[in-house]
Amino acid sequence: MVGKHGAFAVSGQSYGAGRDERGLNVRDPARIRRPQDDLERGLSHHDGNASGRPRPRLFGFQDIARTALEDRRRDNLKKSLLHGIERHGLEKFRVDEKELKAIKNKKVRAFYEDQNERLNDWLEVDAVVMAIADDVLESMDPDPDHDGDQERRGGLQHMHGNIAEFLPDEEKHRRATAARRSKWAININVIANVLLLAGKIVAVLSTGSLSLVASLVDSALDLLCTLIIWTTNKLVGWRLKALKKRFPVGRRRLEPIGILVFSIIMVISFLQILKESVEKIAPLKGEPEKLPATAIAAMVATIVIKGIIGLGCYPIKSTQVQALAQDCKTDVFFNTLSLLFPFIGEKANVWWLDPAGAGVLSLFIIYDWGHTCFENITRLSGEAASARTQQKLMYLAYRFSPVVQGFKSVTGYHCGDGVWAEFDLLLDEKTSLHTSHDVAETLQYCAEGLNEVDRAFVTTDYSSSGPIGHAEDAERNN
Repeated sequence: MVGKHGAFAVSGQSYGAGRDERGLNVRDPARIRRPQDDLERGLSHHDGNASGRPRPRLFGFQDIARTALEDRRRDNLKKSLLHGIERHGLEKFRVDEKELKAIKNKKVRAFYEDQNERLNDWLEVDAVVMAIADDVLESMDPDPDHDGDQERRGGLQHMHGNIAEFLPDEEKHRRATAARRSKWAININVIANVLLLAGKIVAVLSTGSLSLVASLVDSALDLLCTLIIWTTNKLVGWRLKALKKRFPVGRRRLEPIGILVFSIIMVISFLQILKESVEKIAPLKGEPEKLPATAIAAMVATIVIKGIIGLGCYPIKSTQVQALAQDCKTDVFFNTLSLLFPFIGEKANVWWLDPAGAGVLSLFIIYDWGHTCFENITRLSGEAASARTQQKLMYLAYRFSPVVQGFKSVTGYHCGDGVWAEFDLLLDEKTSLHTSHDVAETLQYCAEGLNEVDRAFVTTDYSSSGPIGHAEDAERNN
């Protein structure tokens, strides 16, 4: 209630009232105490503590006991999760390189190579759990006695949620190296495409070869592709608050959208080249085009430079650089044939070989980039993750088997290039909310620590025969 002097009154006592130099009652905002302040500090006006008197020592003892019990519960959970399964027995199933080379049967050798890759994935999952789980669990409930003071400050609060900071140094170094190589590959490809485009413009101006015109269009679109990849890479990397608010789950899907846009442009452009090749052959007569030395030099330079860049991009497994590697491989094949068709046509005096070659090359580009376009569409539409990624997610679920009763489902699907993962885990029906929350959120952060996973969702259940967790008619038309 509000008293006649404007002071806030609770249980017959007033707060915030004072007197000025004239002896009048005034409000002193610094001295006002609101009931919600007491509620936030865990106080009640019925515990004898609302008047500001110090709490009895008994309450302090209860806080200490509560914190100790909470620490013990968390330590037991960490011990079960981190050391509850045999982690070091995987290596005995590995077949080393010497033994692999000694296997003559190609199918058997391929089986053991796949097994080694799977072991590498599982060891990566194990390293992520061992590195992340401890810090995540320590970040839960930093104020266990609810007195307003954070007795513990876990790694998540300290790193502002950047889970990658908890990864092993070797994994962080590997990812940083891949990012650095990706940046260099994109920058080098931009410079190379600009120089090659200039050279091909000179070559096309010196001859009327339709195959060289197709090669020039290909180089111009290569430059456009690289600029699209470079732009989307920059947009994804920006850390602006306005973008964070507008795109709360990140902007990773800009990358496949950029590749999708470029694929469509590439297909449309070479449909036009195909049309011109048909129109040039239609009269059923013509003269073979002569290739000057400048045109031959430009084409050979393109083949060599693109081959070198492609070999450099191949080991870098990021989506953007793999798109550049595919583009370089296509360029080597495309420009080799673009040179051979008019060259052989001139030497053999076969006038139609050049436009026919341009049409064949156009069909190849349309098919190749049409496949890339369809692949990006299916991923943006929620295509299931690859079998290898699904196996990594299943192994991650297995790593949490000491602290759960089981899993109803483990699902991974694309939302762009990255994967979104869903885990539906089973817990005992008597499991406390503390334990249920800590297990579920630790699994979520560990899943998001994997390089393939952009986002993870974890739900809990106490019955294996309950609903699956999603509406079956989620894609209804109305």
